[in-house]
Amino acid sequence: MVSRAYRRARMRLPARLRWTSPFGQKIELAETMDVSRGGLLLSSMELHAPGVPLWVTFPYDASFREGQPEVPARVVRCEGSSAAPLPFSLAISFEGQARFVSNGNGARRDPGRRQSSRRSLAMPIRVRPENVPWFEEAMSLDLSPRGMRFRSQREYATGDLLRIALEDASSTSWPGSGEFRAKVVRVSPSGDGVALDVSVCRAT
Repeated sequence: MVSRAYRRARMRLPARLRWTSPFGQKIELAETMDVSRGGLLLSSMELHAPGVPLWVTFPYDASFREGQPEVPARVVRCEGSSAAPLPFSLAISFEGQARFVSNGNGARRDPGRRQSSRRSLAMPIRVRPENVPWFEEAMSLDLSPRGMRFRSQREYATGDLLRIALEDASSTSWPGSGEFRAKVVRVSPSGDGVALDVSVCRAT
């Protein structure tokens, strides 16, 4: 249960949910029913499968088009009937940030992350292989001046050259508004085993 470890507070505030489907990113505006330090209970018109990762902006202010932080989360449960025109009760838990405290530099050595410290940053990006015009919508996981890690629905291999465009470059360490050339240095399965976490470094 998402509410067991933390005290809940009944609160109705707007929230924005973003998740990646096989056909691109989807966004839903929802409303919280109660909140805690560990997650949210929301009223949602979408049926979400337990375990699916998503990103949440809370509280969400529609008057700001960019710059609102998005927090990684995961669906705990979604209750209701798809046959009835009533909202679902959606419980989500925030994903832990412990792995970012040590910058991933604990017992394992990751050559793709050695050159500069990274910070957790979830934001929409557009990614495409260098010689392919079609991009995919993905989400960054962490970022540094020399590289980044993102979650992808596509398959990439170490050494692939990519073009990456940031939706809101003003809030990152990669200044500019155009595409950046990057090289894949590591690919690993995500926690749910459905998507891939791809580490890249900037290429000249």
